[in-house]
Amino acid sequence: MTAFDQGPATPVGTRSHTHPFLPFHPERLDQAEAIRRGTEFHQHLEARRSVRFFSPDPVPPEMIELAVAAANTAPSGAHQQPWKFVAVGDPALRHKIREAAEHEEHINYEGGRLPEAWREALGPLETDSDKSYLDTVPWIVVAFAEKSTPMPDGRLRKNYYVNESVGIACGLFIAALHSMGLATLTHTPNPMAFLTEILHRPSTERPYILFPIGYPAADCEVPDLARKPLNSALEFFRE
Repeated sequence: MTAFDQGPATPVGTRSHTHPFLPFHPERLDQAEAIRRGTEFHQHLEARRSVRFFSPDPVPPEMIELAVAAANTAPSGAHQQPWKFVAVGDPALRHKIREAAEHEEHINYEGGRLPEAWREALGPLETDSDKSYLDTVPWIVVAFAEKSTPMPDGRLRKNYYVNESVGIACGLFIAALHSMGLATLTHTPNPMAFLTEILHRPSTERPYILFPIGYPAADCEVPDLARKPLNSALEFFRE
């Protein structure tokens, strides 16, 4: 045995596992590089905005696949990954979704279903029941939350922490779209059961968020809004 061949390393700690585990040794950055990357990432996301004015320019399906692949890395309760992303590029089907969404939104806005406080909160965004952008975008992606998952033996496995898990996955999905220069909007027409019917989804799933996806229009405008300052979003308990 040479000085460079010391035999098997002695483990720092010994653990007994019932299920398979793998070593995990991610890169540990020096603080300056870590802060640089964190600053760059924040500045990148700071430029993200929700968009309601889209270009009809095509978006290759590979970009949708990459965004869903990023979403699929999200942590989830008991690693059950209770999400399903359904991508719709067919113009006729997108129009059907638009008609159904506008029907519900017309009841919300013009029919008085929205409470007055909610109307006031939406005021600065100047939203209404017109969802014509659903015909303009090249893609609509609907995230569904899986309340339970069918198993090979026919049983239904109950999923846990579904809302939290799917919400995290959708956040990564949005960040991935932005990283590729795409824009989207978290559209949640209420109620959303029409998406289950139109997209032929099983009763074990429920619609979570509808994402229109495309490039911003050349004349796109967004509300002049400010994000919550850091001192309102973070509180430290230091030593």
